[in-house]
Amino acid sequence: MLKANIGWSTEADNYEAGRASAKKAVVDLVQTKVAFLYTSADNDVKKVLEGAKSELGTAPIIGCTSSGGIIVPDGFISSENGFVGIMAIGDPDTTVGVAGSAKQKDARATGRLLAKEAMEKAGQTAAPAYFYMVASPAEEEDYLKGIEDVIGRVPFFGGSAADNTVSGEWSIYTNDKVFSDGCAVAFFYTDKPMANVYTGAYHETTNSGVITKIEGKRTLVEIDGVPAMKKYAEWTGKKLKDLDGGNLLSQTILAPLGVKDRLGDLVAIRHPMNGNKDYSMNIGNNLAVNTAVIQMEATVDELIDSTGKTLKEAKKNLKQDAGAYLLVHCGGRKLGIGDRIDEVAKQLKKEAGDVPFMTIFTFGEYGSKDHGANTCGGLMLSFTAIAK
Repeated sequence: MLKANIGWSTEADNYEAGRASAKKAVVDLVQTKVAFLYTSADNDVKKVLEGAKSELGTAPIIGCTSSGGIIVPDGFISSENGFVGIMAIGDPDTTVGVAGSAKQKDARATGRLLAKEAMEKAGQTAAPAYFYMVASPAEEEDYLKGIEDVIGRVPFFGGSAADNTVSGEWSIYTNDKVFSDGCAVAFFYTDKPMANVYTGAYHETTNSGVITKIEGKRTLVEIDGVPAMKKYAEWTGKKLKDLDGGNLLSQTILAPLGVKDRLGDLVAIRHPMNGNKDYSMNIGNNLAVNTAVIQMEATVDELIDSTGKTLKEAKKNLKQDAGAYLLVHCGGRKLGIGDRIDEVAKQLKKEAGDVPFMTIFTFGEYGSKDHGANTCGGLMLSFTAIAK
């Protein structure tokens, strides 16, 4: 039977915060197969890891910095000292292989290396049942392609590392590595199924157009031949001056863009991050010319309510008792929710019941839907239930 525990701390001493969190997380676990560890960008991550390893021993560790806090059964956790949260999972019938690396030659090649290493760490030569991924917010799709070059299309979940101010101070880490630009994976070899619900929970509006020009992979230059910011301002009624520079990120939380998958089952949210002088937009994920982009919308109330509804759906889809919930929630959504984040914590606690859960706040979320491709997006929820 799979068992999970949660440990957390806001101790000022980073070593002690890591040690205390790990000590709580391993209570009654016969053998810890993986420890998901999340902390603040304000913490000394290396000291936190040292403290955690003093209790976890050689158990595989994987994690990243979370934006502004975490949510656990005790509520929303944050402090001026930062925070540490650990979800440890034990199960005699599960093997987990963890691998992490700073970007090597390129992101796709790094993904291939990580997949091979994770299989080796697990003592396996076949693809896992599913896997967790964390990457830096820049080339998530390429890391994923590299992993799938090796194992094929295997269901995954996870999210990108985050900090408090979108200033690049995030970290990704495993037992012996800490880096800001790279990727880490946890391959699960198990007969315990998981259910992932991946959604933006936004509504489509009638505003849509065709992407007619991009620069690189993530700069949206034109929609229907019109500069992207001008088209967006026309759709939303917002003033161009209010969308300039970093203002665009907060102005689009309740009215982002979306792209549909080939069957229309999933709308992957594309979060505009920065408004440029030429009226182009930097976007948080990859784009493609000649695909439709839709203006989406939601209220703050809907962002809050979507968390409880999404966890309820994950529970239903699992079709058996859950042993753990790992809930990846966009940091941008958290910014939009603001000081009402305790309402999210209450909804999640109500739906989770006695099942241990960890909620992290990321700058990119990953999942899939209805036999579709593994997908990376922003302003989304990726809520995963793992069977007991």
